[in-house]
Amino acid sequence: MATVQVNFFSKSMRREVSFNALLPLDLPVIPGQSEVANEQEPLKSIYLLNGYSGSQWDWITFSRIRELADRHRFAVFMPAGENHFYLDDEDKGDLYGQYVGKELVEFTRGLFPLSMRREDTYIGGLSMGGYGAIRNGLRYAEHFGGIIALSSAILPYKIANAQPGYSDGVADYKYFSRVFGDLSQLQGSDKDPEALVMQLKEKGASIPDIYMACGTEDFLLDVNQRFRDFLQREHVPVTYTESPGVHDWDFWNVYIALALEWAGQGRRPNE
Repeated sequence: MATVQVNFFSKSMRREVSFNALLPLDLPVIPGQSEVANEQEPLKSIYLLNGYSGSQWDWITFSRIRELADRHRFAVFMPAGENHFYLDDEDKGDLYGQYVGKELVEFTRGLFPLSMRREDTYIGGLSMGGYGAIRNGLRYAEHFGGIIALSSAILPYKIANAQPGYSDGVADYKYFSRVFGDLSQLQGSDKDPEALVMQLKEKGASIPDIYMACGTEDFLLDVNQRFRDFLQREHVPVTYTESPGVHDWDFWNVYIALALEWAGQGRRPNE
């Protein structure tokens, strides 16, 4: 497994950024077994997003992603979310959504031996990164065949039309207004996953397959169930799983393994 940290100038962010990558290219030589030829098919890829207060090192530090990437032959790219929910900040010129949903895909495809096929390209994440994966997987659906969303912070359900003084115990009205914009205009905007789904349906565009998981004791269970119910009403294929668990790496380690297995086996959704 090759591990790489890449620094490059992002036009979307208007500055130098960095991301971590895992690339299952260097196969070990095992005594008694014939060496595998270097000629390999292009790799599947997943752009894996961290949660609130985390960094691009979280997945490498706290999860089994290196082992799983090797097992399933996925190239894994881990950018930093910087507590901005992977949304564009047009006032500041930090276009996080465009960066992870478009520019990073195009840049890594030019740099590494990746499959160019939409069905081999995924976006995933946990908590804030789960929302970022849903939002940008739908906003840039032409790039992604699948979305993996664990314990997703689908906050538009909670903060739309919030008033000054609102706080959820993690952040407050000023923060949410800075990140999501005018909260009275949030519903129906390109930050609203339901609106993005409906736009794709109206255009007759392909919607990425979606895998969701959330713990039954997770404080975000209600918004995950609500989005699942919406997808099912709209007949959008979704694989959804709940099991005992809270908002922690014990849960995410179990379900990132199951999600990558789902991704590698045809992504058959629940009926």
